Amino acid sequence: MKMCRDYNTLWETLTRMSTGSRKIRREMSGEEFFVPDLCRVRAVFMLLVTSELMVLVLAVIRAQSGWIDWHYFGLLSLFTQWTVLTSAAIICALRRRIQHLSVVRVTALVTVVVLLDVLVFSLFADQVLNPQTSTVQWQAVGRNVLLALIITLMVLRYFFLQHQWQQQRQAEMQARLTALQARIHPHFLFNSMNTIASLIATRPEQAEEAVLDLSELFRASLRTQDRLVPLSEELSLCERYLVIEGLRLEKRLTVEWQVDPALARQAIPPLTLQPLVENAIYHGIQPRPEGGRVRIEGYQKGAFVYLMVQNPRPKEDQIHHEGNRMALDNIQARLWALFGDTAVLKNSQHNDIYTVTLRLPRQTVGTVGSGARQP
Repeated sequence: MKMCRDYNTLWETLTRMSTGSRKIRREMSGEEFFVPDLCRVRAVFMLLVTSELMVLVLAVIRAQSGWIDWHYFGLLSLFTQWTVLTSAAIICALRRRIQHLSVVRVTALVTVVVLLDVLVFSLFADQVLNPQTSTVQWQAVGRNVLLALIITLMVLRYFFLQHQWQQQRQAEMQARLTALQARIHPHFLFNSMNTIASLIATRPEQAEEAVLDLSELFRASLRTQDRLVPLSEELSLCERYLVIEGLRLEKRLTVEWQVDPALARQAIPPLTLQPLVENAIYHGIQPRPEGGRVRIEGYQKGAFVYLMVQNPRPKEDQIHHEGNRMALDNIQARLWALFGDTAVLKNSQHNDIYTVTLRLPRQTVGTVGSGARQP
């Protein structure tokens, strides 16, 4: 009866995996607000710097003698800073109310807010600079409003394209992670189920533990919506995977762990080490009748964390196998997307030992999952 419950647990986990993937796709397909949060200091700072550069260009163009018209630069800079700050504050206050609107309506609303703000400050500046005249310089005011319209539309267009690029990058990252899952699950699941079936009659308790490990392994792989997880969770995933493979390969597989416990909270993309360990088993251990040793090492050096997976040197055709290259390419692409050039993935061979080395910037996540365990 207990074995039946364990198999039911495994089936429920696989079902949740399909449901979770659909949920992620729905979340990815939803349109998010393309205007950045102007309540953040960094966003306002970038707007101020950009506007000052434009003011500098206009002051250089207007200068009739010398390189720049400093009087014009000072007045225009003051006017621009006030309009940018007040417009950002108004848009920040309206952000939650307008983020559900369409792109066209948001663009129109933000443009109207900026133009009205520029109009008010233009009329105020006209009264301050020309107190002796009662007639409004409508030509100057209209020029300010027209210039504000052009700049606002250009900035909103940039925000929209930037948002689209970020959405595309996130979708590509999710597609790479899904591709890794699609590659890992089928043959590993079939091999594991065959191993468990062979143990039921002779070693039922070990078969029960294998079912639980397999269930936990697939449950952990459901968390593909997380961009970064603690290293301890990824190591736990590798450990469960190696336990199941150890049942199949038995004495042909030897595992050695050399991971610094201080790295338990190091941030790492999910499904990064596990595919490397799977490659080590599939290409380095399984084809050898005598088997071999898989060594997993992790340590910190300076501002970086180094993770290495070693196995006996596979055959040349195994090194360039399509599945092996796909895993490495996908992992490298996700690392670049998350960490940039600071993250490195490389492989090397020395004395019949094949090594995959992963370098990550030292970075910790907020909490370590309660289900993680350190090998």
